[in-house]
Amino acid sequence: MCKMSVNKVILVGRLGADPEKAVTGSGKNVTKFNLATGETWKDKNGQKQERTEWHRIVVWGPQADSCASYLSKGRQVYIEGRIQTRQWDDKEGNKRYTTEVVAQNVQFLGSKNDGGARTTTDFASADVNATPSSFEMDTGPDDVPF
Repeated sequence: MCKMSVNKVILVGRLGADPEKAVTGSGKNVTKFNLATGETWKDKNGQKQERTEWHRIVVWGPQADSCASYLSKGRQVYIEGRIQTRQWDDKEGNKRYTTEVVAQNVQFLGSKNDGGARTTTDFASADVNATPSSFEMDTGPDDVPF
């Protein structure tokens, strides 16, 4: 039986909204934001198709402060991290789950003022104005104050 495992995510995309920063009850800085990544392809009829995926990103510590200060809706960012699923009970006692990427390395791409500006060299073609209902932030355990 193999005991080795890898949990690593690399994403390049654009923020769908401004980041949300908070401090946990234990005094830890945390920033959350949603990141859109996209892909395009041609279907069997030669028609261009697009798909956008939304990713919940959580950043802790000093990087959380930088993300809250310098990132904004539409800004392109590179993320390295790991996938984590949290579970909690909602107000009605139902079990709830959310899957997020815990960022370990965040690199800002482009300029702070590039907002929604796009070029053909963008890595993600996601529409940052599209905000499906699953894109909204869920509530979670007390240690994550969003």
